[in-house]
Amino acid sequence: MVTAIMIGNKISQARKEKNLSQAQLAQQLSVSSQAVGKWERGESMPDIITFNRLTEILGVDLNYFSESYPSAITKKASADSSVEQSTGSLSGKQEKKLGWDMSCGNWVDADFSGLKNLHEKFSASNMQRCLFIDSDISGLLLKSNNVDSCDFSNSDISNSLIQSSNLVNTFFSGCSMKGAEFSSSHIKGCDFTGADFTGAVIKTSALLKNTMACAVWNRTAFYTTQFADIVFDGTLNNCSFDNCQFSRVTFQNATLTNTFFKNKSLKRIRFIDCKVDKITYSFLKNGKADLTGITLITS
Repeated sequence: MVTAIMIGNKISQARKEKNLSQAQLAQQLSVSSQAVGKWERGESMPDIITFNRLTEILGVDLNYFSESYPSAITKKASADSSVEQSTGSLSGKQEKKLGWDMSCGNWVDADFSGLKNLHEKFSASNMQRCLFIDSDISGLLLKSNNVDSCDFSNSDISNSLIQSSNLVNTFFSGCSMKGAEFSSSHIKGCDFTGADFTGAVIKTSALLKNTMACAVWNRTAFYTTQFADIVFDGTLNNCSFDNCQFSRVTFQNATLTNTFFKNKSLKRIRFIDCKVDKITYSFLKNGKADLTGITLITS
């Protein structure tokens, strides 16, 4: 677990390696020497922007501040030794898996396409116009992030946890969202064309003006989620909409089976050329949905 004390120790160590005093480091960062002292004692932590500047001044990357990174700033010889071990040169040793910790970063116009092994934290970061195309970021923790105009097309985001984040104008087309969980997040103007939401959970979130064409909805659960200006198509199977709010939501050329709706009113949903089974039809009728445009599947 990353702690303020651990971060402070790493700042102190890297500063001394650069032969900088606390006052000299503070001057380059445009902060007080007292602030640097508090960081190194673990009494506080730098903000995202300052972390990014620290890496430049100290000659390290953000992974240096992660828990899994070696406590010392490795020299070339030790780095070569690590590479040798990780490639399996030592008998009986499994290949060491590289881990990335990209939390607390300010990432702008960066290209991370094809990134692998990012199974750790990527939280409290600002990401603008970044590329993550064809990346493996499954099992990721994304918490308190701002993601604006990025591209995650065809990436594996399965079993990831997205919490309290702002996702705007971002491409997720062709992504695997299997088993992912979105909570307390604001998602607007994003493109989820062809994304697979099998087993995904979306709760206490807002989905606004997103493109959902040809997405896969299988065992997908929505809880207390706000929908606006959304069109669902294709097949929805074993899905649930529990206490959700709908505004200008359309199901078009869609087939709904075993899909649960628990809402006081479904009057703001429009159905165009849709097919539903008997149980789904009952839920919609109970919610006073406009059943025009629905054909009941009888077989």
